[in-house]
Amino acid sequence: MMREDKTRLLRSLKIDRSTKKAERRTSRSWLPISAVIVACVVGAAAFAAFEFRKDDPPRETATQTAQQPAAQPQTSQAQLPPAAASSKPAGTLAASGYVVARRKATVAAEITGKVVEVFIDEGMTVTEGQVVARLDSVLAEKDFELARSRAETADAAIAAIIADLEDATRIMTRIQTLSQKNFATEADLTKAQARVGVLNAQLRQAKSQFETASIDAKRSASMLDKHQIRAPFAGVVVDRSAQPGEMISPMSVGGYTRTGICTIVDMDSIEIEVDVNEAFIGRVVPGGAVSAMLDAYPDWTIPASVIAIVPTANREKATVKVRIRFEKKDPRILPDMAVKVNFLADAKENSRAKVTETTAAN
Repeated sequence: MMREDKTRLLRSLKIDRSTKKAERRTSRSWLPISAVIVACVVGAAAFAAFEFRKDDPPRETATQTAQQPAAQPQTSQAQLPPAAASSKPAGTLAASGYVVARRKATVAAEITGKVVEVFIDEGMTVTEGQVVARLDSVLAEKDFELARSRAETADAAIAAIIADLEDATRIMTRIQTLSQKNFATEADLTKAQARVGVLNAQLRQAKSQFETASIDAKRSASMLDKHQIRAPFAGVVVDRSAQPGEMISPMSVGGYTRTGICTIVDMDSIEIEVDVNEAFIGRVVPGGAVSAMLDAYPDWTIPASVIAIVPTANREKATVKVRIRFEKKDPRILPDMAVKVNFLADAKENSRAKVTETTAAN
């Protein structure tokens, strides 16, 4: 029994040569089939690539085809008349500058004196001739009273001399009548005539003195009026520099002497000054439309126009100054504000260009 078991076990461990041979035959039979499949796949890929290249145009041809539509507008533009080709707007020109006031003055006194009162403050609106400050005028008032008194004295002297002259003239006339009737001597007549002549000379002297005193009184009145500092024009006070008790003078003399009371700006004279590159100044024309935007109000577009091109250039910056007016004044526009402007094409030129282009297209 044990021998049979061993024999069966040995048979199970025996290698079956026929099965291996069959597996080898099977694997060898798959090799040609795999080669055929690979060859078919490669052939199909080559065929597809050939068909794709045949449908796709050459790169140079595609490039030329892509460039043709871009060249067509140039050809059509070249066929237009010169006026129509050049009338196309080239875009807006931008520049930056500041708001300036053409009338801005620092109000000062014409004489040296101590400030007694200041009647203005920053932000106040003043009219032309309004008193903005007053200086100490005690001595000036005394001088004016003295000059006026001298003028009155000279006037009274004239009146007295005129009365004496009238009396002397009557006496001389009476003596002449008596002399003709031999009731008066020649000496009496000569004395009366001399008296009239002296009084006439004194009258002329008194009139000259009166004129001198009147001129002196007017001068004193003018000096007294200079102690009242007035606004030279209507505007807004933007700076107050003097205080009561300070000394003020038309020129600086050192120490704590001031030369100005306040600064007044005429808001009706504000405009824009910008520097334009000299390479683009040919695109700016007087009267041309401009849109301005203040840096303080970037969302607010202000209509404006060119006043003039200042006929000089800045050699260092290679720029030309351009003056621009606001078409409408607004209290929000203040001097020395930064502003950006765009020089727009003229509406008339644009409409004319459109008409020309339409005619050329037809």
